[in-house]
Amino acid sequence: MLYCAATREPSVDQHKDKIYIGVDTGGTFTDVVAAADDQLFHFKIPSNPTNPATPVLDGVRKACENQSVDIVVHGSTVATNALLERKGGKAALLVTEGFEDLLQIGRQTRPKLYDLSNPAIATVIPPDRCFGIKERTSADGTVLSYPDPSRLRNLVVELRALNIDAIAVCFLHSYANPTNERAISAALRAAGFDVTCSHDILPEYREFERCSTVAVNAFLRPVLSRYYGQLESGLPANKLRIMQSSGGWISSAAARERPVQTVLSGPAGGVVGAHTLSQLAGYANVITLDMGGTSADVSVIRNAVPLTTETIIDGLPIRLPMIDVVTVGSGGGSIAWFDAGGALRVGPRSAGADPGPVCYGKGDQLTVTDAHLLLGHIPKDKSLGGVLQLDPERTREKFELEAQNVGMPPEQLAEGIVKVASATMERALRVVSVQRGHDPRDFALFAFGGAGGLHACRLAETMCMQTVIVPDKAGTISALGMLIADAVRDYSRTIFLRGEQLNYDVIADSFKPLEKMARADFKSDGFAKSRLKLLRAVTMRYEGQSFELEIPLTRNLRSDFDTAHKKRYSYADLERPVEVVNIVLRVVGTTEKPFIPESAEENYQPDAGLTEVIFEGRKHDARSLFRAELKPGAEFSGPAVVYDIDSTALVPPGWQACIDRWRNLIIRREEKK
Repeated sequence: MLYCAATREPSVDQHKDKIYIGVDTGGTFTDVVAAADDQLFHFKIPSNPTNPATPVLDGVRKACENQSVDIVVHGSTVATNALLERKGGKAALLVTEGFEDLLQIGRQTRPKLYDLSNPAIATVIPPDRCFGIKERTSADGTVLSYPDPSRLRNLVVELRALNIDAIAVCFLHSYANPTNERAISAALRAAGFDVTCSHDILPEYREFERCSTVAVNAFLRPVLSRYYGQLESGLPANKLRIMQSSGGWISSAAARERPVQTVLSGPAGGVVGAHTLSQLAGYANVITLDMGGTSADVSVIRNAVPLTTETIIDGLPIRLPMIDVVTVGSGGGSIAWFDAGGALRVGPRSAGADPGPVCYGKGDQLTVTDAHLLLGHIPKDKSLGGVLQLDPERTREKFELEAQNVGMPPEQLAEGIVKVASATMERALRVVSVQRGHDPRDFALFAFGGAGGLHACRLAETMCMQTVIVPDKAGTISALGMLIADAVRDYSRTIFLRGEQLNYDVIADSFKPLEKMARADFKSDGFAKSRLKLLRAVTMRYEGQSFELEIPLTRNLRSDFDTAHKKRYSYADLERPVEVVNIVLRVVGTTEKPFIPESAEENYQPDAGLTEVIFEGRKHDARSLFRAELKPGAEFSGPAVVYDIDSTALVPPGWQACIDRWRNLIIRREEKK
């Protein structure tokens, strides 16, 4: 495997057959991985917060060097940021008359039960843009009344007066029969509006989650349509693919229609990459830590990438398949500050790419990256990403000034920043592990992102984990995961079957319309039937329960459900009737994967320089090792700083490190005598 540093122009050989490119846009850097023949090229470009498409196109041009590109798979934070900052399009919502307050009322649950002053979540569509339509469909799909044409004509006039960018339509029981939604949609599209219907996005019952999901989709469509259009105009036709939150990619045309499926596309790529690399290294169970410039994302992998349909982003439920990731505002660019009580806080605000941390030369607020630089954890004479030269003198001056204001030594303030950032990540790790019944001691910590290796051993120690894995080129794993990912589409439908209807053949027949739709969708994307894998599942529950478990479709459905229920809730009621609520179809279009070779381990000891670092208030002479020069079989003990162009890893005192045959840095706690 060949790695191409950003300090020289990345290019691929002229004899290459195909070029595949993965691009992950983060808050600080845009990461690019290009696969050509049996080679991989990794490099970083500073992100552009005002125009995130520019570094993506620049990265593709550098990777191709004017050669033709076959596929570009892209994941970004554009949808996430638009949602968090409420900077989407001006959207309206059409609902069944009498349900205009659906988004505001929700489930009537309070995130903080005893906080009487807790403000309500800001919805993406305010009440004054929610309109009721007199129509009704029963739960069995019978249309009881059709929309009034005169009301629709008046509504078109109102919507035009409001300068609406997009419209979400969510009628009661449209999952059972979408006739009324289709009629309204056709009329509105004929009037020139961009329309999203709930039966197209999520044809399942539970009107609040369905309404919230379709509202988010309509809110994001104007922003993401412009963004994807800008990328498409700078790339060869039909070459752009967009990473989904579920861990697979779709065409850019499909992503324009359903941007809600891409809100966590960047973190999803990281988990897919981490799963593949950890499996190769022989670790089936890992907890992933993806720490970039703006945030840290954590997830649990137990033999497979974890999926969930119960995601809430900034108070907004999105009921679509997504990789189960917990995100916290603790990245390398997270800003340190003191609250009104004088307590040190870190994040969630980030310095981003512009102005960036103090050490970048423009920022004036201390960040986690600045703290690591002052403590010697990041080499002072090396550049980040191969493009940013650090300014240690400016960083020290700023620390001395801030430390004087709070009455402590600069190094103590820097260690405090690192500890607070680590504590935030530790809470996230406990959410995905301990709070969900996983024992962290059964897992290795797979740390990546530019800053993941800086905190990994500290976090592993607090979580009683014995092993840390820092992959090669850790700063670009999310982009690599996008190259590894397959094309994936998810389909579902509510059917409600119970009693004698719970027959395998009856349930299997109900999948046929979804499978026909899936084959047509994948055919338009250029996939032959032989490359498709159809994964059928149902959501089941005991009669009277409010929530379901997803169970793969087999002829032993009842016993499979009882087993899964006991594993999840510690009991199973073998006498209680069950019901199938939804059918769920996941279709995977298999793709070519980048070649990741292994190397034979050697009896090799690396040459190391010395650098001064600070751990727990004490100065140490630590080994300074360049990651690219470490060969499989290399072994060394901490303290050590292992630096690369795209990332840095710390090996504290009391830890032993080695390089395995996949070029992973494996760090283990030394056994105490």
